[in-house]
Amino acid sequence: MSVLRSRDNPRVRRWRTLAHDARARRAERRALIEGVHLIEAYLDSGARPEALLVSASGGTKEEIVGLVRRAAMEPITLADALFRWVADTASPVGLAAEIALPPVAAVARAQHAVFLDGVQDAGNVGAILRSAAAFGVDTAVLGLGCADPWSPKVLRAAMGGHFALRIAEVPDLAAALSEFRGTLVCAATSRGMPPDTLDLRGSLGWILGAEGQGVSPAVAVRATARASVPLAAGVESLNVAAAAAILFYERARQLSTIGARS
Repeated sequence: MSVLRSRDNPRVRRWRTLAHDARARRAERRALIEGVHLIEAYLDSGARPEALLVSASGGTKEEIVGLVRRAAMEPITLADALFRWVADTASPVGLAAEIALPPVAAVARAQHAVFLDGVQDAGNVGAILRSAAAFGVDTAVLGLGCADPWSPKVLRAAMGGHFALRIAEVPDLAAALSEFRGTLVCAATSRGMPPDTLDLRGSLGWILGAEGQGVSPAVAVRATARASVPLAAGVESLNVAAAAAILFYERARQLSTIGARS
């Protein structure tokens, strides 16, 4: 077995760049995903990696050997220290893959979408994508100021949700909203309707903003309704990812209720 050991190897340097540089990911339309769960979710989606990387010690682990076998491709083995240098995590499990990013989502095709306006925190973006996948959102659209959806931190937080969604990054979120053909509901910390009082059963788009500044006026004006999650007295706001999960769940609940009655 040949083992790569040098940081000067062009392929190794490129993989490290993909793991750490959003501009490189956007330019190449490639990303590096890491870990057993993410790669398993990627394979479950029917996609095939561009390259499969294992660490020398990772290549002896049964779960990694099984995924390599499932991928049906020859892995590239890196010395453990070199794999740690490439990877974004402090203690990598020893498995990573280079993947091609999917085509940019067409907003006009979306039936249930979430639009993110300036959500900068990678953990929040990843958690929103994870909940979106869990509750039947089909499209996620990220405007300027959002965390890179294909960064390692967002990928880890989403736990494979990326591979059940169509994802788009757009320079003008207001223009993207104008392409959406359904009802647009803006999440607000106050003065919105409780989500269970709204009819959420048709083609629907949620607009979510950063916790501090919320949705920008140019984006909020596109909404036809406002939704606010009722909170206990004295509580001013809810984490945007937690609010998103509640809103997504309410639509799923309404749809399942209708299905049960028919």
